[in-house]
Amino acid sequence: MANRTFTRRTALKGLAAASATTLALPAYARSRPIKLGFVTPQTGPLAIFAEPDGFVLDQVRRKLANGLMVQGVRHEVEIIVKDSQSSSNRAASVAQELIFDDEVDILMATSTPDTTNPVADQAELNEVPCITNDTPWQPHFFGRQGDPNVGFEWTYHFFWGLEDIVSTFTGMWGQLETDKVVGALWPNDPDGNAWGDPNLGFPPALAQQGFELVDTGRFQNMTDDFSSQIAAFKKAGVDIVTGVVIPPDFTTFWTQAAQQGFTPKVATVAKASEFPQAVGTLGERAHGLSVEVWWSPDHPFASGMTGQSSADLAAAYEAATGNPWTMPLGFKHALFEVGLDALSRAESLEPAAIRDAIAATRYGSVVGPIDFSAGPVPNVAKTPLVGGQWRMEGGKPVLQIVEPNNTGIDASAEMFAISTGA
Repeated sequence: MANRTFTRRTALKGLAAASATTLALPAYARSRPIKLGFVTPQTGPLAIFAEPDGFVLDQVRRKLANGLMVQGVRHEVEIIVKDSQSSSNRAASVAQELIFDDEVDILMATSTPDTTNPVADQAELNEVPCITNDTPWQPHFFGRQGDPNVGFEWTYHFFWGLEDIVSTFTGMWGQLETDKVVGALWPNDPDGNAWGDPNLGFPPALAQQGFELVDTGRFQNMTDDFSSQIAAFKKAGVDIVTGVVIPPDFTTFWTQAAQQGFTPKVATVAKASEFPQAVGTLGERAHGLSVEVWWSPDHPFASGMTGQSSADLAAAYEAATGNPWTMPLGFKHALFEVGLDALSRAESLEPAAIRDAIAATRYGSVVGPIDFSAGPVPNVAKTPLVGGQWRMEGGKPVLQIVEPNNTGIDASAEMFAISTGA
């Protein structure tokens, strides 16, 4: 295990110093392979987040077929992919492999704090430039014990925050007549603990807006019985269900809710309701489910890497795979956009030079502008968030934007209560 007294970087510095005493070489730039390490949950309960990986990697590899220019020198680029298996421990382990065995130049990771946090921790510890996304910034930053007055040195992250999802969710709920009683499904994982945090999460924000919260406590992922939560929600007269739940657990909850006669007007659940594959398995019970939307074909942004608009990227994915677009598609694409942009601007391929180029990023990506200097805390850039609702059309789920959330992104439909089936 690496530690702060002996890291890959200190070892390489020692080797460089030893070499310098025996052989003096001209300081000309030389071509060498650039290695990108990518950690993603290709298997396990979070595997649905990784579905776009193959398509995005194919796009990036085609773009890099002739290498990447850095300070006038063309370098081949190798992308090394590791499966986190939806496990934090596994994510940390494969990050170490990428650092010590593969000696990657940049570490990248996506798809919830179970993957991004341990990868970023290993990068910070071993002084390796790192870019992550697809985790709300609070679970990523504070979940790693980040200090807003200091920040991190080697790790950079872009996504929206809990303040954005609170405003998006309550914006959707405010469009309907409800009793403002909210039942929470927050699991015992980094996301659930952050969202349910009594100081920084949903509870104070909802109380401030006059919502009554019914929180039955944390549950373990892959739970097979939600009877106690359903009973508590029915007893309290819950009109609104919210949470951040992996797809298998929401399927279990929503099926048991129907069986036990629990019919809320609103169900706005992150993770599980983000994917057409997951909500589609619910059939007509998916009609009216609502969710935050971090990227869609309707987003008015384009890729600085390929020139594709959001609509173009989604259409290309569907044509190539036969699968419907998903939100992670845009963020996987943007992750490589930002990484390659930083490399192209780096003064050299030394780790500190790559890190400095990442820190200086001002980039227009397919998910929106990325500016790590803008905050809200050091090392973090925020991206826009809107609200959406699923409609079953021709037996297939279609996601419509119903809450612009002051982003300038247009709504395409109006919010309706689940019970009305509008």
